Amino acid sequence: MAGYYELKQATDGQYHFTLKAGNHEVILSSERYTTRSAAENGIESCRANSGNDARYDRKTAKNGQPFFNLKAGNGQVIGSSEMYSSEAARENGIQSVKTNGQGPMKFKE
Repeated sequence: MAGYYELKQATDGQYHFTLKAGNHEVILSSERYTTRSAAENGIESCRANSGNDARYDRKTAKNGQPFFNLKAGNGQVIGSSEMYSSEAARENGIQSVKTNGQGPMKFKE
């Protein structure tokens, strides 16, 4: 099964999306957007940038756990990963976003 984007509206009315792998595991989470159309634009930006390795900002949290941000061409963060146990696991996460980044969008009520 291919990956997909899940778009949700939070209780405060804002929208956010997650990119999920075919096994339904979250591999990337967006920031919150004030409108649905802005969130959909975020998904399109994720689709456009997910295949470009230069768009991945590999980082390490204060507790030493690796994670990454996917950035647009203008440097704005599109989405962030979970915390990983190792740099190799982070690279696997990046590869999963590259593989699943072209998936369809599903809206969850």
